[in-house]
Amino acid sequence: MTTASTTAAAYWEPLWFQGRRYRQLDNSENRLLEKHLGAGRGRPALDIGCGDGSLSRHLTQLGYRATGIDCSPSAVALAAAQDLGPGRVPVWQCMDFTTDDLGALPEPAYAVITCRLVFRWIDDKAAFLDRVRRLLVPGGTFWVVAEIAGRRPAATDPALLALGIPPTDAELLTTGWSVVRTADLDVLRCYALRP
Repeated sequence: MTTASTTAAAYWEPLWFQGRRYRQLDNSENRLLEKHLGAGRGRPALDIGCGDGSLSRHLTQLGYRATGIDCSPSAVALAAAQDLGPGRVPVWQCMDFTTDDLGALPEPAYAVITCRLVFRWIDDKAAFLDRVRRLLVPGGTFWVVAEIAGRRPAATDPALLALGIPPTDAELLTTGWSVVRTADLDVLRCYALRP
């Protein structure tokens, strides 16, 4: 197991340890995921910032060999504790995708890489995207779910208004891919990006 970088872990670990929970997958998001990713057929998938593991488990249900990574040991422990016994379960690993050695991952490349509600928190987004591209197989899909700035009602808590990615980050995210497909879910935008 690799160790998470101290900066990211120092922020996220106390939140997960104290029992903080984040937006769960719903049927609409699951349908979009299935539409854009399709059946896994045993191909490898990497879930960056897996949190409680719900997306990683869903990828496994779709037939992917999923690996869920998170910089928070408490999040990884929570994800692993929810495995339901024998059968196909994701591999759980504590690591910071932005700084740790990618060679420590169980696969050299992935058919699907997911990043749900994480992109906004990445400091060096260009370097992050370069690392994703190095791990994505030709014809693979990078699935990103991000809140879009300005979508919350004006009466929303001001702290929540800052959660969305601005147009400049959305442009950086979608530049350089041969296929860019998007779908909107309330304040979220889902991106299916292919090299």
